[in-house]
Amino acid sequence: MAAPQLPLLPRTVAQAHQARHVLTVPGDVELDEIEVLALSRFSATRWDVVPAGILPGNVAGAPQGRRAQGKEVGVLRVSRHAVINGPYLPGGVGFDLGVPPGAAMAFDVVCHRERGEPPFPAGDRDGIGRAFAAGMPEREERRLVEWLVSVARRLGGSLRLDVGGLWDAANAAGPTAKPGAGVVLTPDAGAAIDMTVYSDVWLDPQAAHTILQKVHPRARLHMDGQEWGGPPDGIAEKPLFPGDPLDPELRKKLHAAADDYDIKALTGPRVLDGYGLVVELGVDGIVSVEISGEEKLPRLLRGLPWAEQGAVRYWVHWEPHDLVESQREFPSMELRVARKRAAELVARLAGAIHAAAGGEIADEDGFLVDPSDL
Repeated sequence: MAAPQLPLLPRTVAQAHQARHVLTVPGDVELDEIEVLALSRFSATRWDVVPAGILPGNVAGAPQGRRAQGKEVGVLRVSRHAVINGPYLPGGVGFDLGVPPGAAMAFDVVCHRERGEPPFPAGDRDGIGRAFAAGMPEREERRLVEWLVSVARRLGGSLRLDVGGLWDAANAAGPTAKPGAGVVLTPDAGAAIDMTVYSDVWLDPQAAHTILQKVHPRARLHMDGQEWGGPPDGIAEKPLFPGDPLDPELRKKLHAAADDYDIKALTGPRVLDGYGLVVELGVDGIVSVEISGEEKLPRLLRGLPWAEQGAVRYWVHWEPHDLVESQREFPSMELRVARKRAAELVARLAGAIHAAAGGEIADEDGFLVDPSDL
């Protein structure tokens, strides 16, 4: 819970070359949750100043700096040029954040301002384009903004993005100056429903089918391939592209070598390195489970003994009938209802796979999920 002794947000913390964003979260959020979520995305995460709400020994693994003194807030550095200051009370010195009710703590985020072209007019699911209508964040700032959206979605919080030098003394109209800049986003927790189970156990197709059929009777294996008839006739005589410098003889040798490779692959033993299952939901779309090997794992899994060489990836994914509608910031009621029903099935399927194969579950944003929370 937010303590009453927390200070108010300062009017300005950013310099001219920096961008300022504010994250607010409800009172049931613990400070070490912010640290864990930062460690999940940024390898350089460390405490420059450890806030009073984090006790020695209960940090998630980020290196520690000095302890905060008095009413001094914590400083969590996620990169060389990006820091998260807080917690503060969700209000400012002479200004109102304008975020929805329910906020108990605020975090001031400062990074380099890196902007590019304006967003596409179609918009995006998270509202980032709406918040940066003049120019989208790029490189480090984009990664940080996308992480902030993911954190707000995970913790039930809100953001005021791109407040910049909004509250400096030159722009203030007085002690009750209104924000007038920066866009408030409250990411929809229901918008990201896909889940991934990472495990060192490979379930063969029939075993996975049996497990998932217990969750939903319409689960079926989806392993049908399509016969390949080989390359078109005469392709070996054609140039690869206009101005192709290869002489005809060398080109024939390259194509012959490619043919030998293909023949060896087609006549050798079949090696199953991936398969899928699907559950057709009628008007609600399709939920698929794709199984394959994966070397690029969430940061918090890297270095674990069972994941040193990669892991088996069980990706549980919802595909609605209307993909365009699903990517709108404010989709239709029909889409939200279908998404909610699909989300319940996605969670049940992920839970069943984890119960059988073990490992860890990650949400769509790459944050780890406790199986009991499913």
